[in-house]
Amino acid sequence: MEGQSSRSHKVITDQMAESITKVEELAYELRVSEVMTRDTKAISPQLPMRDVVELFRLERISGAPVVDGEQICGVVSMEDIIRCLLANDIDAPASKYMTPNPITVKLNDPVVEALKHFVTTSVGRLIVVDPQNHLQGIITKGDITRGYLRALQRQNEEEELRRYRARHLFEDIESDRTSLILRYNILAGDFRHGGAASSNIKRALLRLGATPQIARRVGIAVYEAEMNLVIHTTHGGIIRVEIEPHRMDIRVFDDGPGIEDVQKALTPGYSTATEQIRELGFGAGMGLTNIQRCVDEMTLESSPGNGTRLKMKINLDQDTMQEKKENLQNESAEDD
Repeated sequence: MEGQSSRSHKVITDQMAESITKVEELAYELRVSEVMTRDTKAISPQLPMRDVVELFRLERISGAPVVDGEQICGVVSMEDIIRCLLANDIDAPASKYMTPNPITVKLNDPVVEALKHFVTTSVGRLIVVDPQNHLQGIITKGDITRGYLRALQRQNEEEELRRYRARHLFEDIESDRTSLILRYNILAGDFRHGGAASSNIKRALLRLGATPQIARRVGIAVYEAEMNLVIHTTHGGIIRVEIEPHRMDIRVFDDGPGIEDVQKALTPGYSTATEQIRELGFGAGMGLTNIQRCVDEMTLESSPGNGTRLKMKINLDQDTMQEKKENLQNESAEDD
């Protein structure tokens, strides 16, 4: 009891949550009804074990529920057949060798509930029932594995379809000028959601067919700008991204408190972050420097009391992207 109590109060940290795999996530998303075997061969308690053996052979199954009318009274498995054969008791009824009171799960239970039973017991299959406890099927570990594989394949296909549609977005629209505008409201002091906008923008770019290098550069630049809004502004600000086939324009603006000396703010290591912010691991004064390294053009306009306007431009032309990539690699080598 003490062990159960401690587990129920366990705190899941952000770092632990990030390590949760897609398969673990699916255990909570998928329902038993999506992975179970529905075409279940039920047997009666009076059926001789000889006939059970023949049923298993013909149907190529390793277990079956025992049902008396509408009541589920047990389950017979290959282990039970082996016990029967060793006892040379092949004509005995199934009720003699079945496992009574089988564990059941509901149709709409998440798969994780079935997994809990498999982990805590030695059973190889669970009986699936509806809300009225009527037999609906059987679920095994193999069913769950196959269900995972189908779900992962389906998700991959859906993601590829989304990416295909996104990549052809500009091609399918006829206009003199086509652009996609993304807009994000960032709150001051909201460290919990800091970085969410940059992650969403990076994901959108990858779906639009941008190279990983471009997505990485944009992700870094927007993250630094986003955290500046979280750390240094009075109320937060807005990030506006306009994506065209060959370029990106990113604008970040807020209403205060503004920057007293813009040139000093552009100096690597210069920061006005409070000691409290620094203790949180932010405010090292490298944000604007990192942005300059990742974008093709950057303009910073600000004055005390009038807020700040940050404009960034990234060319999506392949030659320019390659040149910027090489510059980043060279700078990284020099830093090393």
